[in-house]
Amino acid sequence: MDKIYVNQMEFWGYHGLFPEENKLGQRFYADVELELDLTPASKTDDMTKSIDYGAIYETSKRVVEGEAYNLVESVAEKLAGQLLEEFELLEACRITLYKPDPPIPGHYKSVAIEIYRRRSE
Repeated sequence: MDKIYVNQMEFWGYHGLFPEENKLGQRFYADVELELDLTPASKTDDMTKSIDYGAIYETSKRVVEGEAYNLVESVAEKLAGQLLEEFELLEACRITLYKPDPPIPGHYKSVAIEIYRRRSE
């Protein structure tokens, strides 16, 4: 299966278990891997046979900066579902959601979760 990647999208969201996370918000980064057949687009040079990267960004922004969730797992699940709903050419997607500044002690670059979802048939 062919793939499109949109990486390191940066958003400001209000997700987390602690009240200050929901009030102050924090940075989130998202990587989106999209699986679809790119043969028709590559052979015809027709954008309607692919997926608009800008539209992927806008959907991602709307989800990550939208409704607040306790868990980043829930945000990733919502994003995967929204992408599969909005983009009919999309067969599957992998979402990696990074939380670079969680309120936990220690030295690390970020915490992240990754999910993979396929279109139900």
